[in-house]
This record gives sequence, C-alpha cells and structure tokens, in this order.
Amino acid sequence: MNDILTKDPSADLPGDTATRYEQFFGPLFFEPYAIEVAKRIHSIPVSVVLEIAAGTGRVTRHIREHIPYSAKLIASDISEEMLAVAKKTLGHLDIDWRNIDAQQLPFSDNSIDLVICCFGYMFVPDKPKAFAEAYRVLKPGGLFLFTTWDKLENNAASYSARSIATEYLEEPLPESHNLATSMNNEALITPLLKDAGFAKISIEKIKLFSVSPTAKEAACGLVEWGPVYEEIKKHNPASIDEIKVKVEKELAEKFGAAPMIAPISAVFSQAWK
Repeated sequence: MNDILTKDPSADLPGDTATRYEQFFGPLFFEPYAIEVAKRIHSIPVSVVLEIAAGTGRVTRHIREHIPYSAKLIASDISEEMLAVAKKTLGHLDIDWRNIDAQQLPFSDNSIDLVICCFGYMFVPDKPKAFAEAYRVLKPGGLFLFTTWDKLENNAASYSARSIATEYLEEPLPESHNLATSMNNEALITPLLKDAGFAKISIEKIKLFSVSPTAKEAACGLVEWGPVYEEIKKHNPASIDEIKVKVEKELAEKFGAAPMIAPISAVFSQAWK
C-alpha cells in the first residue's frame, strides 16, 4: 500500500502521470501481489476471465501468462488513461481491453469463469452493487478473487511516509485519505460477499515485501506522489525537501538504504458461486 493510493488509482490521470505511476508504484507495491495472484489461478481451467480495475496492466500480464492460451482475457478499468499505458506495454498480448465500471458490468449472467480485481474495490462507491454484479456474471462454480490493502500500519514504508507527513499538516486529513485501507479485514468483507450471494468464502492476509533500489528513491516517490503531501505543498511547499530527507532517513534505518525492503500486507479474498 502506498500513500498515493489514498486516492483512487483508477481516477483519470494524464498520460504521463499514469506512466510514472506504473514505473514507480507498479514494481514497489503491485508486482509482489501480481505474482501471488498468478500462483492462485495457475491450475484453474477457464475459458473467459474478467479483470476489473486493471489499471496499467501490472496484474494483467501475469493473468495472461497463467491462464490457458485459448482462454479469453477481458481487462477493464474505469480510466482510459490507465488503460492507454497498459495497452502500450502489453499490446503484443491477446487481451480484450475495455473501459468498464465495476458497478455495471456489460456481460450476460453466468458468462465468466473467473473475476479478478486487485486493489480496486476500496474505491468503488457502491460496493454491494459491484459485488452483486461480479456474482451475476460468474458461471456456477466460478471464482471471484480480489485483493484489498491491509491496515496502513502493516504497510511499513507507507506508514512511515504518512506519519512524517502528519507533522506538517495544518488540519486533520479528510476521511477520503483512508479509503485505500477501508477493506482491511474479514469482518468488513464477508457480509458484502454473503449479501451478493456467495456462500463459499476464503479470506486471508498475505504478507510480502516491497523492494526499492534505494531508500532515497522510495522516499522521493512517496513524497512527490502522495496526495497527503499535496496538502502540505499548498501551505508549506518549502518543507517538501526537508520531508524527503526525513522519510529517506527513516526508511533507510528501518528497512535498509540500498536496497530498501519493507513489509507490506494485503487481504486476499476468494469466493465461489
């Protein structure tokens, strides 16, 4: 989890911003879980797979590599800018790219074998409707697999960056800055799945590591890209360089200067129709 993800990553971003987002946060936070997702779908026989909130295609590539060659992969996102980056990177692969809202899936009932969404549902306004849509389009026996971020304090680099940022804020952060970690445990997720119709459910926390070549690079990315720091820039832009130094120092001391290896944690939810 990262501080930028307190903002919906599927929100419209300029093309160059989406590219930088992929280049920094892709390998740091999403790649470890993309690999973990791939492990779980490797042996599943499927003919049609839908990915929701595909973003810049970080997980999409792994899905394509681990499902049968003959299977159809539909990779969707609400942001055209994010999809544009994904298409540019993965244009050589057999993927059907779609601009789709998770709350209104344009597919027939019982038509999809596997629905995957990595770190997207936290930002969906109507979660019951989105989960009901996933259930509706799945075939009987189909799998719904999605990930959400664990509590901020269990995602160490982001927690350090946020903690230091709060020292420079003039006002408390609005609740919207906590959306990324708003689906962090079984008690929050299970009722949504049951209400959607799912009966067989498995939820677990998976702890991995985010790796950056250096603590300095991680600090620069977290500070430059975090919306929390956007608030600081409005009132005290001169403090940003000072904050970068503090974040780098803390990351280096706790997780290493080169490379920086910090623990991350996410919730893996699986439900079968």
